[in-house]
Amino acid sequence: MFSKPAQKKIIVTAFSLFGIACALAVADRANPPDMTRYQTLSPEVVASNGTLLRPFLSKDGYWRLKTEVREVNPRYLKILKAYEDKHFDEHFGVDPAAVIRAAVQYLTAGRIVSGASTLSMQAARLLEPPRPRGLVTKALQMVRAVQLEERYSKDQILSIYLTLAPFGGNLEGVRAAALAYFNKEPEALDLSESAVLVALPQSPARLRPDRHGLAAIAGRKKVLDRMVAEGVISASDAAVAEHEGVPSIRLAMPLIAPHLAYHLAQQAKATHIQTTIDANLQQAIERLAAQESAYFDDHASLAIVVVENRTRNVLAYVGGTDYWGKNGQIDLARRSRSPGSALKPFIYGLAFDDLILHPSTMMEDQATIFGDYAPHDFSGGFVGAVTARDALRMSLNVPAVMVLDRVGPLRFTLALQNAGARLAFPTKDMPSLPVALGGLGISLADMAMLYTGIADRGIARPLRYVKYAPSGERHKLFGPVAAYYLRQILAGVALPEGWAMGQGLSKQRTIAFKTGTSYGFRDAWSAGFSNDYTVAVWVGRADGAPRVGSVGREAAGPILLKTFGLLPKDRTPDPAPPTGTILAASTDALPPGLRVFTREIQQAAVPVPTHVPPPTISFPPNGATVPLPPAGAKDKDIQLKADGGSGPLTWLVNGRLIGSFDRFQPVLVSPPGEGFARIVVVDASGRSDASEVRFKHLR
Repeated sequence: MFSKPAQKKIIVTAFSLFGIACALAVADRANPPDMTRYQTLSPEVVASNGTLLRPFLSKDGYWRLKTEVREVNPRYLKILKAYEDKHFDEHFGVDPAAVIRAAVQYLTAGRIVSGASTLSMQAARLLEPPRPRGLVTKALQMVRAVQLEERYSKDQILSIYLTLAPFGGNLEGVRAAALAYFNKEPEALDLSESAVLVALPQSPARLRPDRHGLAAIAGRKKVLDRMVAEGVISASDAAVAEHEGVPSIRLAMPLIAPHLAYHLAQQAKATHIQTTIDANLQQAIERLAAQESAYFDDHASLAIVVVENRTRNVLAYVGGTDYWGKNGQIDLARRSRSPGSALKPFIYGLAFDDLILHPSTMMEDQATIFGDYAPHDFSGGFVGAVTARDALRMSLNVPAVMVLDRVGPLRFTLALQNAGARLAFPTKDMPSLPVALGGLGISLADMAMLYTGIADRGIARPLRYVKYAPSGERHKLFGPVAAYYLRQILAGVALPEGWAMGQGLSKQRTIAFKTGTSYGFRDAWSAGFSNDYTVAVWVGRADGAPRVGSVGREAAGPILLKTFGLLPKDRTPDPAPPTGTILAASTDALPPGLRVFTREIQQAAVPVPTHVPPPTISFPPNGATVPLPPAGAKDKDIQLKADGGSGPLTWLVNGRLIGSFDRFQPVLVSPPGEGFARIVVVDASGRSDASEVRFKHLR
């Protein structure tokens, strides 16, 4: 047993130590390490697989790319630890043996010979503002190093060093240095490069390889010699590394998909933005764009957008060429331009959906006046009688305006806007018929979005630029039947002059596409889709100047086809005709109301008696649930009835032609089975009515 004085001394000592510990703990919590510099990073925009597309300077003007241990070559880490702090994995932030050695050297030499700095202490120093060298500063670094060790793992502390270590100029961190000096990620550093970058933070200004090559070589040799002496690397490996050169210039940071990267960096608050871009495809298409733009002798540029239909992921985005040239930083894929005829398919799609037009419907391409508007074809002439299919394939103007006159310019533009397209109009007046031929503005990105809607059965969704972003809201452009008709029509558009499907396209996919040329040859367009991908191309000048003779079919069409040639093979099979498709082999096989298209209902081939109202389906009424006959019933047909209309009446169920019947002739049809069905009746004058019903077995 201790005596009472001893017991009292022990108690006092214990309480004193406890008090000191509490004071230190309070001080530690009240003054933790300042992580602001480590958190002030360069924003990074990366591809879907993590490849760096484009970094930006940090807010304080540095290339400071966050670097984690797992992202660095293990050999570099091994050399770094062996050279800077061989006991890093064992000590608590301060290496006692190194401190004793430094103290002895200081007392012997009368000056600081070795700083005894551990990597933890260096990480602590890099987090703080610059301070004068001295014992007080060193003591503060030790305290901060211990604080870091209390709060973070060894890998996290090493990541702080790997992110903040100085490498010359405004380069901080080994990742920024590896990219700037060697054009590679730090995981790919070889022995020579690793030794250069291990030495460089010792004296960033003096050992910069781009400015002081001989000093950088000497620094590398010093690192390699010590690694050989300590058995970290072999003498033969060191000899090979010493014979390699060092970089003589500092390289620019990666600049892939620069327009999209800039847009996303401006929109997002995060410093790490993972896009949907396929890095390899993006670079291949950028090379294609550079090659094609080299043929332009009038300062023209081009833009390309590639979309995966199923996900709406943007796989490649070229907003222009020569990014650092004149007007090169204008994002031409997002700039509103006149589309010419590129939006004509959507006019026809709405008409197909309304059952006022079919691909085999006959139309007249002839001189026609619409009020004070008299459009003419691009060729200046007219072709006469033509099917709607050929009118769209040939991009005839008068038939397109005739269809828009029936559909309505306001309805047409609202359909595009409701699908998410941002349209620009030349005046504040209501949209008018010239929008059929490009009398509005739309961006290439929105054009691509709309064409993916055709590929996806008439359903439009916003394009996705950021990986893991939620899918956007779905918008119906038109039904799957109309989309199927458009797919079949656009797949038969004539190829550009001198282009043959034997150039590797027909074996991979069927491409449905359309071209467009704006007024004055200012904009050349081509947009199209296969089963899996959609591509949109724009060619023109950033300043909007005319390019006489530059038309979409010859200027943009070949680039679109070459872009498809860079895409993976389609995996999705060709779609089957959806329910409701009218597979008419000829115009004569169509219902009478669809055989000939007229500008207005009043001009139908069969005059409409003024006393005859339009047809109205009386059975089954719209919204009704119609019981299906029992399984054993002898009569499994139901009777369709309509009031009004001028005979004969033509009936369709889910787009399947039932037949044409006199006014009082019974119409019997076998139900298609349980589920929803669309029943349509069309009279001889082209007037129609529809009924959406549900067929159901009664239990």
